[in-house]
Order: sequence, then structure tokens, then C-alpha cells
Amino acid sequence: MVRRHLRKGARHRLRARAEFERVRREGHSWSHRLLVLVACRNELQITRVGVTASRGVGGAVERNRARRLMREAWRMCAAHIVPGWDALLIARTAIAQVKMQEVAAALESLLRQAKLVE
Repeated sequence: MVRRHLRKGARHRLRARAEFERVRREGHSWSHRLLVLVACRNELQITRVGVTASRGVGGAVERNRARRLMREAWRMCAAHIVPGWDALLIARTAIAQVKMQEVAAALESLLRQAKLVE
């Protein structure tokens, strides 16, 4: 039996395509000029997040930066997020030209709109 070592926080991420599709299909969405938040309930006691950036955001470097920015913004807000949700963060084109603080502010705004913060 192979044991997989999970990094801290790895169990709090959506990874499988089916999980992303379920959130898109069943979830509600809130949008901002920098990113889109799609969220739906799960049966777990944790909140999981998945991040995605399409080719419209830019090349590989820009897409990777967008995903890093969204993950870090999520990490900064994680302590205040209500448990029991699956969330998907989708980068928009404008995210390529902004700083971390703007992405964090955008995510906080979306989380408040979605009532996912305590």
C-alpha cells in the first residue's frame, strides 16, 4: 500500500475534474472584475477551494501567477470562512495586471456577498 503524504492544506483543495464540474453545476456564482467565486455546500466539516485560470488570462506565466494570487488571497481569508462549502475561484483577464492586495480585497468582497465569512 502506497501512502501519500499530503501537504498542509492539500486536503482543503478541490483537485478532481468531477469536483470542479459539480461546483459549477450546483453552485451559485458571484463576480468581480478580477475573479469569479462559485460556491456550493458539501457534506464535510471543511471548506475546500479550487482555482482555475483559462488561456484568456494570458500565457502560462500569467495563469500560474493568477492561481498563486488567488490561493494566497484564500489563505489570508481562510480563518474567517464558514466550514462546509466547496468554492471555485476563476481568474478573469484583469487579474494579470494587479497586485496581491487588490486580489485579496476582491475575494473578501465576494465572500461577504456570498455570506461565506463569519
